[in-house]
Amino acid sequence: MFQIKFTMHAKEKMIGFGIEVGDVRKAILYGSKSKQTDGFLSCYKYYCVAYKMLNKKVYKIKTVYIRT
Repeated sequence: MFQIKFTMHAKEKMIGFGIEVGDVRKAILYGSKSKQTDGFLSCYKYYCVAYKMLNKKVYKIKTVYIRT
C-alpha cells in the first residue's frame, strides 16, 4: 500500500468535516483525479483531497474539503 502524511491544515479540515483517514485513502485510489500546479486533486463521493506525491509510496495531503 502507500503511506499518507498530513499537513496540520488537512488534519483540521478532516476533523471539521468528519472525514476519516480511510476516506482520504479511498479518494486517492478511486476518485476522479485532475492535475494541479503542485500535485493532484482527487474527488470521491462528497469530498475532495488535494495531495502531492513525495514518491511512489508516500502521499502528502495538503487539504480536504466538501464538494459544493
